[in-house]
Amino acid sequence: MSERTIALVTGANKGIGYEIAAGLGALGMRVGVGARDEQRLADAVAKLRAGGVDAFGVPLDVTDDASVAAAARLLETEAGGLDVLVNNAGVTGDVPQHPGDVDVATIRTAVEVNVIGVVRVTEAMLPLLRRSASPRIVNVSSGVGSLTRQSASTGENQTGPLSVAYAPSKSMLNAVTIQYARALADTRILVNAACPGFTATDLNGFRGVRTVQQGAATPIRLATLPDDGPTGGYFEDAGAIPW
Repeated sequence: MSERTIALVTGANKGIGYEIAAGLGALGMRVGVGARDEQRLADAVAKLRAGGVDAFGVPLDVTDDASVAAAARLLETEAGGLDVLVNNAGVTGDVPQHPGDVDVATIRTAVEVNVIGVVRVTEAMLPLLRRSASPRIVNVSSGVGSLTRQSASTGENQTGPLSVAYAPSKSMLNAVTIQYARALADTRILVNAACPGFTATDLNGFRGVRTVQQGAATPIRLATLPDDGPTGGYFEDAGAIPW
């Protein structure tokens, strides 16, 4: 990646997204920090710049068509394009999510952000990515999205608690990732899904066992793949995850 590579990380004002932005910036990229909250966005950009990252703010609500369209225009006019898109913004959704107790609205919220939000942003950014020499799309998923792991009743591949909102939304995100990889197979755009692992963030009440730096490692690796790197894959630190 050249030092003028332009990246956009959604949900980058805190947690894993912030660390992805910091990591890409440390590699010499100019990084668009996508976030909804104006003050948190400004604070994150200031902190990244203080750390030597060439960061700029991108006001972005992935659930809002107008906001996403405005973000694409900003990248076009102020950054000159886009090379790397990291779809990191996500929610776990309200509880309970146990079958038999869940409110349909909880499922709707998880899908709106974790799936439709990713599609909305990706569609808006594709015209810019198509002009890049080495474009990359990374969708931040989760190991709980693996149907193989969800269906395991015992053993090391068993995934998290029962959920009919968050986990299925990540399964659908994985399916979306495959569809984009198939559609873009004859282009330079590499599209992959990344699992950060059980990382301590506010999404899980900081119960995770991994640091945000560890959680950012696989998304950063996929964002900087060589031109002959994989596409349509699902990865964690240890390697490929079974779908």
